[in-house]
Amino acid sequence: MKFSYKVIVFSFILIAINISCSKKSDPAPSTSSYFPPSSGTWETVTPASLGWNETAVTDLVSYLSSTNTRAFIVLKDGKIVIEEYMGAQLTSSAAFTATSNWYWASAGKTLTAAIVGIANAKGKINLDAKTSDYISTDWTSETLDQENKITVRNQLTMTTGLDDYNGGATGDNDCFTPGCLIYKADAGTRWAYHTGAYTVLDQVLQAATGQNTTTYGNAQLFSKIGMDGSFIMTGENNVFYSTARSAARFGLLLLNQGVWNGTTLIPSSYFNLMTTTSQNMNLSYGYLTWLNGKASFMTPGSQTVYPQSLTPNAPADMFAAMGKNGQMINVVPSKNLVVIRLGDAPDTNLVPFTYQNDLWAKLNAVITN
Repeated sequence: MKFSYKVIVFSFILIAINISCSKKSDPAPSTSSYFPPSSGTWETVTPASLGWNETAVTDLVSYLSSTNTRAFIVLKDGKIVIEEYMGAQLTSSAAFTATSNWYWASAGKTLTAAIVGIANAKGKINLDAKTSDYISTDWTSETLDQENKITVRNQLTMTTGLDDYNGGATGDNDCFTPGCLIYKADAGTRWAYHTGAYTVLDQVLQAATGQNTTTYGNAQLFSKIGMDGSFIMTGENNVFYSTARSAARFGLLLLNQGVWNGTTLIPSSYFNLMTTTSQNMNLSYGYLTWLNGKASFMTPGSQTVYPQSLTPNAPADMFAAMGKNGQMINVVPSKNLVVIRLGDAPDTNLVPFTYQNDLWAKLNAVITN
């Protein structure tokens, strides 16, 4: 994504991947989760009480600090095991704390996917309807026949066929005006990470529900699980900002397959779509959600298929919301874990594949069972 955070303009580059191929075996999943109240104390447990290697936490925290992290949380069975804050706030030199807001970058795409799923369950959005059924035709520069092949489902799976870089490697991946949305291939025949095509989902949601993404999301999801935060237009992107604990609450909802303390918010059929391979080109991509443990994956800005899993150091069943500058919500059902990392750039990748893998190498030294 291209953002203007602290008056810094970030540019896209191709991803350089250099990760190991080791993988730990996964234990049987836990069967219960704790859900924190909307306000008040969030229960905690110590690494030692879980049989984890508590001495390795120091090295983990040092690594987080050296890689520009602001917030880091690990949940086990819904309870906080590790919670660290460091560095400065987004818009001031004051210390970053549990009440400080940070941007999710493209990790917010997974949140948008959940909100679209709720609207679908309520009969507001048909996933197989043409995008132009909700907004006007000519929302792209394609012919009407080409444009009419693009559905909401294509937007959720990054298969619109629109040119993700507007005809060239130096093009704008974020622009969502008709002049930027040009034909590359028929919808459904090409996978490409395209933020501009994704952003049009905000227009679809507003047209379908009569509310913007924040208002509808708050009524249907945020308020029900105690999340704070809102989507704010930042440059060309509708970016979600919240506290780290709100990211952890969303991760906990995903860990429990869209159910919060007995109440289903994301229908199971749609949750399954989010967290399983959505097309046969990038096996590691669901509905705006990254999937680990697959035979291959693709990266933003490239049509190369890498013949290995997304994050070899992480459990194979992990799925993730991931965004530029190392924003991460990692969910591991087999270990009943949620891992949150928010912060400044640890590297130059559009989506933090390499950093996520390196971070899991540190986590594996802590999580020894």
